[in-house]
Amino acid sequence: MFNRLNTSAFPQSTDFYIAEFEYVLQKITLCYKMMIDDGVKVQNSENLIRDKLLINYLKDNSIRNKIHLTQYLFDREVPEDNSIGRCDIKVQTQDTFTDTSAYFIIECKRLDSQNLKGITGLNAKYISNGIMRFVNKQYSTNKGLCGMIGFVVEIMDISVNINNINYLLKSNFVCSNTLTILTVANFIKDFDYQYYSEHKTSKSKKRIKLYHLMYDFSGNIKTS
Repeated sequence: MFNRLNTSAFPQSTDFYIAEFEYVLQKITLCYKMMIDDGVKVQNSENLIRDKLLINYLKDNSIRNKIHLTQYLFDREVPEDNSIGRCDIKVQTQDTFTDTSAYFIIECKRLDSQNLKGITGLNAKYISNGIMRFVNKQYSTNKGLCGMIGFVVEIMDISVNINNINYLLKSNFVCSNTLTILTVANFIKDFDYQYYSEHKTSKSKKRIKLYHLMYDFSGNIKTS
């Protein structure tokens, strides 16, 4: 089990917020692992997979207490006050009570094994309807930090597919203002598919760091 974040160990600085967001992502990943261990079956639907993860795990009080997640609140399909976005997962922190803009946004997208380098496949939509929503400020980026979860719904080599997404970023989505393509991260123990990328927002040219977690549900999709 992941250790509880000791917030007193970090000053109220960029390092603190990075540590806090990574802590949240660790806990979400722990809930994903619980889903797999529990053999949860899901429909091949972004919203329904997200709802299973959110309602049955991240909002379950017994699980929240067990994994030390009670200091955070998770909401789905929430419209933002200062943008046109309706984000998949909004994570409210203790700071949200004193600063209503102090929350984290996580966007979820399905990924399959079709048309992996094409501009109409789900990899391309992961960029156009995911990454670009942060770059274009459709979604807010608290402290320059944001996240995406890829729901892998068909068998694939996830590591190789990251190369496909990076290919699209460099060849077809230069508008993503990518400073660092998807690069392996290592802040989650015993989880292989964690990455980050860095971009500049379109108008303000603000630097943002976007975390990417790939959750393999290919063996848990309902067949009928």
